[in-house]
Amino acid sequence: MKYRRVLLKFSGKALAGEAGEAGKAGDKKVGIDFEKALTFAREIKKCADNGVEIAIVVGGGNFWRGKANPYMDRATSDYIGMLATTMNALAFGDAFKQIGADVRVQTGIEMRQVAEFYIKDRAIRHLEKGRITIFGCGTGSPFFSTDTAAALRAAEIKAEALIKATNVDGIYDKDPKVYPDARFIRHTSYLEVLNKKLKVMDSTAISLCMEEDIPVLVFNIHEEGSLERLLAGEEIGSIVSNE
Repeated sequence: MKYRRVLLKFSGKALAGEAGEAGKAGDKKVGIDFEKALTFAREIKKCADNGVEIAIVVGGGNFWRGKANPYMDRATSDYIGMLATTMNALAFGDAFKQIGADVRVQTGIEMRQVAEFYIKDRAIRHLEKGRITIFGCGTGSPFFSTDTAAALRAAEIKAEALIKATNVDGIYDKDPKVYPDARFIRHTSYLEVLNKKLKVMDSTAISLCMEEDIPVLVFNIHEEGSLERLLAGEEIGSIVSNE
């Protein structure tokens, strides 16, 4: 495999079930589709079995999006979002256990009854022992997105790449699901992402990856075997780097 240690960023939306499954009206996807979680877990376990050390940061948008609430105090809203990411992290962790993977869940806010508190050296030790390690609660502080948390954790554990799992083939100059003429971008730089405001990750996350020279790989997680091919060095999806 091309990469020895990576951080995989999942959005909460990737784990979401249909609205009806959570008993909520409307067309938004909410809650957790455990079959999806199991499918993703099997794909990730294959890569871990091939010797790749894998850490995961998961979002919470399938339960809570704080910025969509104009009435609540921002910090309070962000803390609720951190609890949402913890629910996803625990569910994802359970999916790995169901398929026999060795997994640990760590959170940026202490929740000793349900998960370990995040400690960098302990997280690295888990990875060295071949344990898939899932980080919940984002950075543990309000005003920072889970994208930024992914970049921060990637830097702390010295990941060779930050891999963003999406539902499209990579980076486009505009939303390909809305604009048929959207142009696919195979390779771009951090500065171009910032200057052109490409929707890859938020500016804080991209800036941190640029400072630490961590390449960002964007691919479609819904294509079977795509993660394994990506980690083996196949040119799929898009890449953001200094080169």
